[in-house]
Amino acid sequence: MEGIGSQSMAAPLLRVLMRSARGAMRGADRAKWHYGPGFDHSRAAAQHDGLAALVAETGAEIEWLDDGDDGLADSVFTHDPSLMTEAGAVILSMGKPLRRDEPALHEAAYRRLGIPILGRVEGAGQVEGGDCVWVDRNTLAVGRGVRTNQKGIQQLANILGPIGVSVFGYDLPLWQGEEACLHLMSVISPLADDLALVHSPLLPAPFWQMLKARGIELVEGDPEEFAKSLGLSLNVLPTAPHEVIAVAGFPKTKAAMEAAGCTVKTFEADALCIACEGGPTCLTRPILRR
Repeated sequence: MEGIGSQSMAAPLLRVLMRSARGAMRGADRAKWHYGPGFDHSRAAAQHDGLAALVAETGAEIEWLDDGDDGLADSVFTHDPSLMTEAGAVILSMGKPLRRDEPALHEAAYRRLGIPILGRVEGAGQVEGGDCVWVDRNTLAVGRGVRTNQKGIQQLANILGPIGVSVFGYDLPLWQGEEACLHLMSVISPLADDLALVHSPLLPAPFWQMLKARGIELVEGDPEEFAKSLGLSLNVLPTAPHEVIAVAGFPKTKAAMEAAGCTVKTFEADALCIACEGGPTCLTRPILRR
């Protein structure tokens, strides 16, 4: 269908779903949402504006979710409640109970935009977008952990199989615990179709083997920066192959990407990404990459 399709993690970003932090995060209870002490609503909103400006500079069209003051603070992390394919959107089901109402926001937005719904993860199934990594347009890797379960992965495989997509599930470690959440995308960020930034100590071994077998070059992020940032140093958004947006403050990881041929733009995100455990990839749901 014209205007949709995102079965690549690094093809040029042309259309993307975002939600402003101004309304969604207003009055957010830091303890309730498991945000760090650096969270500040006004600064988070300004930093989100900075990210949106960098995305807009690339020429990508931003489709904004309604900026309602509905108490869904995490809804700014639009990567998680849905997945986009060339045949339509898949509405996912959130593993974090506080986020259970977010998929309905995405479904309403897609209906408003005239985007078909290919399927839904329902019932006891759980899949969050942060656990989904397109290895190529016909192969989706999904992390099985605290936010995504086997029932959800099976439902996703049933939805995507008819359009020629194979789904592979990989077990994730608990790492920092149930509340902190380790997504598959916490430990890998594709930079191009044949290049990815990784923290290999936490990569599922069979997934690492798949990447290597397919000739994907792996760039190691700095381990000290990864630990210091709880993984946010690794969460980078490709706007085109070898062109990425990253959180400021992690020079060694930035240098590793640049040494691999990438152009890296950064934005200040201590009150938004670092405090709230979600980076520029998490803050965007690509609708069209081509």
